[in-house]
Amino acid sequence: MADTLEFNEIYQEVKGSMNDGRLRLSRQGVIFKNSKTGKVDNIQASELAEGVWRRVALGHGLKLLTKNGHVYKYDGFRESEFDKLSDFFKAHYCLELAEKDLCVKGWNWGTVRFGGQLLSFDIGEQPVFEIPLSNVSQCTTGKNEVTLEFHQNDDAEVSLMEVRFYVPPTQEDGVDPVEAFAQNVLSKADVIQATGDAICIFRELQCLTPRGRYDIRIYPTFLHLHGKTFDYKIPYTTVLRLFLLPHKDQRQMFFVISLDPPIKQGQTRYHFLILLFSKDEDISLTLNMNEEEVEKRFEGRLTKNMSGSLYEMVSRVMKALVNRKITVPGNFQGHSGAQCITCSYKASSGLLYPLERGFIYVHKPPVHIRFDEISFVNFARGTTTTRSFDFEIETKQGTQYTFSSIEREEYGKLFDFVNAKKLNIKNRGLKEGMKQSYDEYADSDEDQHDAYLERMKEEGKIREENANDSSDGSGEETDESFNPGEEDDDVAEEFDSNASASSSSGDGDSDRDDKKPAKKAKIVKERKPRKKQPESKKGKDPNAPKRPMSAYMLWLNASREKIKSDHPGISITDLSKKAGELWKAMSKEKKEEWDRKAEDARRDYEKAMKEYSKADSHRGERSKKKKKKQEKQVKGKGDKKGATSKSSSSKSPAKGMSDSFKSKEFVSSDESSSAESKKEDSEDEGAASPPASSEDSASGSD
Repeated sequence: MADTLEFNEIYQEVKGSMNDGRLRLSRQGVIFKNSKTGKVDNIQASELAEGVWRRVALGHGLKLLTKNGHVYKYDGFRESEFDKLSDFFKAHYCLELAEKDLCVKGWNWGTVRFGGQLLSFDIGEQPVFEIPLSNVSQCTTGKNEVTLEFHQNDDAEVSLMEVRFYVPPTQEDGVDPVEAFAQNVLSKADVIQATGDAICIFRELQCLTPRGRYDIRIYPTFLHLHGKTFDYKIPYTTVLRLFLLPHKDQRQMFFVISLDPPIKQGQTRYHFLILLFSKDEDISLTLNMNEEEVEKRFEGRLTKNMSGSLYEMVSRVMKALVNRKITVPGNFQGHSGAQCITCSYKASSGLLYPLERGFIYVHKPPVHIRFDEISFVNFARGTTTTRSFDFEIETKQGTQYTFSSIEREEYGKLFDFVNAKKLNIKNRGLKEGMKQSYDEYADSDEDQHDAYLERMKEEGKIREENANDSSDGSGEETDESFNPGEEDDDVAEEFDSNASASSSSGDGDSDRDDKKPAKKAKIVKERKPRKKQPESKKGKDPNAPKRPMSAYMLWLNASREKIKSDHPGISITDLSKKAGELWKAMSKEKKEEWDRKAEDARRDYEKAMKEYSKADSHRGERSKKKKKKQEKQVKGKGDKKGATSKSSSSKSPAKGMSDSFKSKEFVSSDESSSAESKKEDSEDEGAASPPASSEDSASGSD
């Protein structure tokens, strides 16, 4: 017979809800792991008292009773598995797996029996239903009546809120059957009553969820949060995990308490209790117990008088009372040296902590994701900027978490961490604005060569070189255009007396008309440098030398056809993965050969870039000289036309005004247009001379 039995998709009944998970039976005992919370129930073989097999709604179920009165129910078995389980119980636990059927008569009159933490309502020898008394939140009595109220279950679609029992009066003197019934229920019920004094009290602690400042009273079986508006009582049995996390500023600490079931306030559920401490806060603590009781209860984990940092005292007390380990960040260190990564989740900024067995995000909303529930992770380029990326996690249940706005410098550290933990890395397709090169690393699920990271490094080097080369030219231009003093001078020159006279001569004299063009011109002046800047970045000269390739890209271009021939029908993504594997497995000597080729290509590029820059500067000087020459020609024409318009202004002022005002739109820089303009000027002068002579004769006669 096998030493272990394993069952998948088994459901454990806990407080009215069915939690799915995996059940394992071994020689040592029974282990059930909850798929949702990761909580593990371990029942030692020596503690088992009884095993019952019965038919339930989800097929067949197994009920286990322990010697200390605890009851565990597991459903989802098939009828054919009874023989296998029965033989296993006989061989390893020395127990007979009994078959008991439920009574389905539908009667509501029977006998109540209390056994351990279970209330069983029986008709004859068959049970009708059973109530775990740990589900009872309140028990009230009336005349011949007992009412049981139950904890509300958020996961169940329909919850049982209360059950009423009618207890008939008896003839026995001195014994009230109603009170006896209620006492049996309350002795095992999960009713929190603050009896006695608190072990210790922490005053005015800052709590992030639920938000506010609370006094925390520590009782032997539960935690009491007392605030100005709300009070919460948290049984230690509902505490799932404890986390102690350093803040990124290294001056504060988070203490996180994971709860299942969560605490409730109206419709709000708090699955995490997050406390924020300053590292500088110290406290001296005295427990409200004598030294013998402290030693007997906590076995050296706590002492009657303690002192130290506030966060250390709170975490130490909680660890001793809850009897759970405190999880702290592992070996991960981000780009800045912190043990966390700044990111955003659901439009709120927070901190993501990579732990040894999962991820936790604080604080709004808090999220804890275990590695064993992760299906895959994905690195995606940010949609708004290339300086950040998104980190996506999808669980086996199909839930997706996206942590966005992570700095690009954190990519290498996070990628190495995910690879070391052997999590699946999977690309879910290209997003808008994402380059194909990003696909090379997002689809890899093992420790492969990261082509995307190599390319990013090469592009960064080239951008730095280009920035240094162009710092003498475009850099100065940009600085000048954003100089506030010079900008004001340019605007003032544009609207001096001459400019305003020429521009406003054909318009009205109102102040409103004068102000409008001034406002428009100022906006245009301020926007000019901003328009030029992206053009200088985006615009590429086809004659400019091409950037050199890295050693890996040179080798890939030379080996691509060989890889295709060795693997017919291989896709582009698989080819990139295969190339990464081959490059990583390549010997150091062969890589050095390609490094030399890449170095030669870089030198050739630098040489060609210098020649191109020199030729570009010569072209710029020639274009400047040509522009100055054209401006002189335009100025000379303007002087001639001004003289002509003055001589003819007394006779025909309208015609002279139209001739003297010529915008630059009508003056071309070509030689043919300049020749035509000269011809037009001579014709205009010939046409204007007869009126001038007639005017002189008229003045002479006068």
